[in-house]
Amino acid sequence: MPNPSLLILPGDGIGPEVMTEVRKIIDWFDRKRGIRFDVGEDLVGGAAYDAHGTPLSDETMARAMAVDAVLLGAVGGPKYDVLDFSVKPERGLLRLRKEMDLFSNLRPAQCFDALADFSSLKKELVTGLDIMIVRELTSGIYFGEPRGIIDDNEGGRIGINTQRYTTNEIRRVARSAFELARRRNNRVCSMEKANVMESGILWREEVQWVHDNEYPDVELSHMYADAGAMQLVRQPKQFDVIVTDNLFGDLLSDCAAMLTGSLGMLPSASLGVVMENGRPRALYEPVHGSAPDIAGQGKANPCACILSFAMALRYSFDLGDEASRLERAVETVLANGIRTADLMMAEDGKAASTTEMGDAVVQALEASL
Repeated sequence: MPNPSLLILPGDGIGPEVMTEVRKIIDWFDRKRGIRFDVGEDLVGGAAYDAHGTPLSDETMARAMAVDAVLLGAVGGPKYDVLDFSVKPERGLLRLRKEMDLFSNLRPAQCFDALADFSSLKKELVTGLDIMIVRELTSGIYFGEPRGIIDDNEGGRIGINTQRYTTNEIRRVARSAFELARRRNNRVCSMEKANVMESGILWREEVQWVHDNEYPDVELSHMYADAGAMQLVRQPKQFDVIVTDNLFGDLLSDCAAMLTGSLGMLPSASLGVVMENGRPRALYEPVHGSAPDIAGQGKANPCACILSFAMALRYSFDLGDEASRLERAVETVLANGIRTADLMMAEDGKAASTTEMGDAVVQALEASL
C-alpha cells in the first residue's frame, strides 16, 4: 500500500511558524510509530500571490485534488488589503473549498480542563465542554447568485447576496452530522431561521427527512439560530452535534470557539465526497487567522494546527487511537502549565515560545509510549 499523502500549505502570517511544529509531530509518528506520510508543500494566499500573482495557482489546485488530505496554516494580512477582491488571499482558501467540494466543515469546541479559567463564561459552565459544530461550507449566502453591488438609480447603491440551498446540499451535510453523532453522544441539534426564511424552512424539512428515513436512532432537535447563539452562552453543555448552514455556522462556531478560552486551541476539518480509495477529500486548518501582529515573533500557539493534524489522523486516515494519543499529549502539556502567551494570566510568568510548545508536545508523545 502506498503511504498516505499530505499537501502542506503554510500560507501567511503565523501559518509557517505553526506548521513547522506540525512537521515535528509528523516526523515523530514516522520515527516512533511507523506511520509515514508522503508530504509535499506549496503556496497559498498572499504567499502564492507574491510568487504567482494569484492566491492559488492551477498547479497547486491540481496537487490538492491528487492527495489524501491538505493541511493549511492561515491566509491573509494587511499588506494585501489593497488588492482587488478577486485576488485577495482568502480567495485561495475559498477556491480550495469550492473545487474540492468540501461541503462539511467540522468545528470542535472542546474546553481542556486546564484552560477552563480562560473562558469568558463561568468555569462550571465550560468544564468538560465538548461540542462539534457541522457547518455547510460550499453553498448558502456566500456562494448564491445573484450577488454584487448595483446602483439604485436614485443616487444610492444596493448590496445583494442570495441565500440558496438545494435538497441535496442540505441532506448530505445532515448525513455528515448524524454520522458524527453516532460516534459521540448520539444527539444532533439543527439550527436555522425557519421562522423568517424560506431557505430555513427547507433546511428544517430536509434535515428532518434524513433523520426519519436514515437515522431514526439519533436524537434530533431543531432550534432557531439566534436562540442557539443564546443557548451556547447560557448552557453550552446541552449540545453534542450542531448542524447548520454556511452563514449561521460561521457565526455560531466563532461564538462556541470563545467558550474554550482561546482561538489558538481550535482545529477544524472540511470534508467532501469519498474518493476511490475510500477517503474523503479533506482540508484541515486551525480556526485562528494569520495573526500578522505577532507573525515572526515566536509567540504563536501551534496547538490548533497540531490538533488539526490530529483530526486528519482520525477522519482521513482512520487512526483514531493515534489521534487520541496526540490530543492527550496536548492536554498533558497544558496540565503541566506550559503555555504560549495567549493562554497565560499576567501572574503566570514566562510564556513558552511557539517552538517550545511544539517541543513539549513531542516530549509528551515520547512519554506516552
